[in-house]
Amino acid sequence: MAAARIVFLMYHELGLPGRTLCQSEPGYVRYILPVDTFRSQMDWMKKSGFRGLNVSGALRYPADPSVCITFDDGCETDLIAAAPLLREFGFNATFFLTAGFLGTPGYLTANQVRELDSQGFEIGCHSMTHPYLSDLPEPELRREMVDAKLQIEQIVRHPIEHFSCPGGRFDQRTLEMARRAGFQTVTNSRFHANSSRTSRYDLGRVAMLRDMPLAEFAATCHGQGLWKKRLQHSTRRGVQRLLGNRMYDRLRKALLRESEQ
Repeated sequence: MAAARIVFLMYHELGLPGRTLCQSEPGYVRYILPVDTFRSQMDWMKKSGFRGLNVSGALRYPADPSVCITFDDGCETDLIAAAPLLREFGFNATFFLTAGFLGTPGYLTANQVRELDSQGFEIGCHSMTHPYLSDLPEPELRREMVDAKLQIEQIVRHPIEHFSCPGGRFDQRTLEMARRAGFQTVTNSRFHANSSRTSRYDLGRVAMLRDMPLAEFAATCHGQGLWKKRLQHSTRRGVQRLLGNRMYDRLRKALLRESEQ
């Protein structure tokens, strides 16, 4: 019997009418879904019989149709926009917080984190300052993972078990640091569905983009067409390794600016 497979969805800030986004760069904005788009996706899931789970729930790999819902960064819209809609549809989610962003404009405050936690949503860690972890020396890597975990735990007053890699970039040192810090899982941005056979330190996620049609979202939830995304991802990763993270980002930003002109 085949193991149940669950797609992990990766969201970021939600766009609200009249509200300024946390960042304005094209590379950031392409990941920002209008709140009405997010509502339409949750509505489709509910009507299609899907459950929306947090990471801990998804790791049980239930046989009924399910997806794992995750948010990165810790934007204030996690609480004021995403959480109400998730409750409305009866879904849960894991919110990965960038500890060093908390309390700055557009991001959750400590009190808001506690509110999100008290509503039953799962809180995870997304580093201290959102760097590419594979670029860091050991002391900085420890700060980004271990110190960030401790800071969030001081806010919610209970252990934080799940970590997501900024930009999806990681190396073996990252995974070893995660284990030493006490994280039970590490999620990345590799385009594959997860099952009980997947390493808990190699949980793939599919980024939700603002221009994704609802039909493509539905196919993603079913795990369809991910091989195409994996092929594109592998090509990008090859270029990243060749150029290095900084040079690759400069090239990507230039191409995105050119495409908007």
